[in-house]
Amino acid sequence: MSSADPIAADPMATDSTASLHGWGRTAPSTARVVVPRSADDVAAAIAAAGPRGIIARGLGRSYGDPSQNAGGTVLDMTGLGVVHSIDADSGRVVVDAGVSLDTLMRRALPFGLWLPVLAGTRQVTVGGAIGADIHGKAHHLVGSFGNHVESIRLVVGDGSVRELTPDGEDSELFWATVGGMGLTGVIVAATLRLHHVETAYFTVDTEQIDNLDDLMARQMIDDESYAESVSWFDAVTTGAHFGRGLLMRGNHATAAELPPKLRRDPLKFDAPQLLTVPDVFPPGLLNRFTAKLFSELWYRKSPTRSGAIQNITQFLHPLDILGEWNRGYGPRGFLQYQFVVPIERDDVIRTVLERMSAAGKVSALNVLKRFGAANRAPLSFPKPGWTMCVDIPVGPGLGALCDELDALVLDAGGRHYLAKESRTSPEAIRRGYPRLDEWRKVRDAADPGGIFTSDMSRRLELTHS
Repeated sequence: MSSADPIAADPMATDSTASLHGWGRTAPSTARVVVPRSADDVAAAIAAAGPRGIIARGLGRSYGDPSQNAGGTVLDMTGLGVVHSIDADSGRVVVDAGVSLDTLMRRALPFGLWLPVLAGTRQVTVGGAIGADIHGKAHHLVGSFGNHVESIRLVVGDGSVRELTPDGEDSELFWATVGGMGLTGVIVAATLRLHHVETAYFTVDTEQIDNLDDLMARQMIDDESYAESVSWFDAVTTGAHFGRGLLMRGNHATAAELPPKLRRDPLKFDAPQLLTVPDVFPPGLLNRFTAKLFSELWYRKSPTRSGAIQNITQFLHPLDILGEWNRGYGPRGFLQYQFVVPIERDDVIRTVLERMSAAGKVSALNVLKRFGAANRAPLSFPKPGWTMCVDIPVGPGLGALCDELDALVLDAGGRHYLAKESRTSPEAIRRGYPRLDEWRKVRDAADPGGIFTSDMSRRLELTHS
């Protein structure tokens, strides 16, 4: 049983000039934007790129500047948006790189297929998911996105198309592309392996835990018995309830576990977007008072409960209910700070929160989870340990605080996520990614002319020397 997309793409590439920024809405830059409709269009854009080079961009959900290219060319890959085939028996899907995970889920779920790795939003393209090697809430069991990619079609620096597989002749280039942030070439299509499910719902266990130590200890128990696991923590409340949080863990629901009303359409993709946030909010809207109010409401809304049936938005993607929610941070934007440290260095989590509190920095959207084993990609972010993520509004003193936090993370053997960071140093990336030189060697062979470049690659000295 299979499906093919009947909609043909517009055959003509288009281009314009635009100011672009990441999801954090900081450091915009202007580039020529080309919307390719085919691999040939991509090759033509590469050939026409000037000295500032070219980089691919999906839906712009990286928080910093990896899909910006000041004075150069940016490829808007949403023009390559066809789902070519879905095989329900094998779970294989063949898609263009510009297909969003939201679109793919809507197409695949009627066949009983589920993407094993989903980020905190479905508004990410397949190419972006590979380039950032997204991880989701199931990493402790299934790893990151690259683990589920069977092949990649990559346009390299000379305009040719390379067919890459994880264990084939070009496996080094495959794994350099996974997590490589678009710097090895332009992904134009991929074959993915999806998982089979009976329903589009989860059975969810929620635990309300009143301090950080207990939250982390509880997350170490029975985690492997859940397909998805994550905790939210309060980064504002101090004292005895410092770091209190919600531990939310779930498994895919079977049809028999659904209430009768949902059993009538068990694979329904129930994921509405209620509204789009207007771009009217002033800076400073998120402060200690509003963050404390939000944290209190968020903590109280989810009491301890077992076996609740939740849809994909309720459990995995609550923020997808609000379009452009990043506008709520105001015109200065915000910084998402995400890192991973080894499991035995859980003390770093507490210290980071204490330093944030001492500096008067607040965050309401906070995530803490455990990672499982790393994959073979030199620049893939996840490795065994704790990962923590906070969203901090841009304001005075933030850079100095982050420099201080960087030192804590790196001294503990940790590193930062390239898809989230927007201000760290080249030295921090060199220390955090010990296989960086290995990746450079593969990248240089695929792109000897250094055509693939971005604001991030220049900032972090990842461009050719």
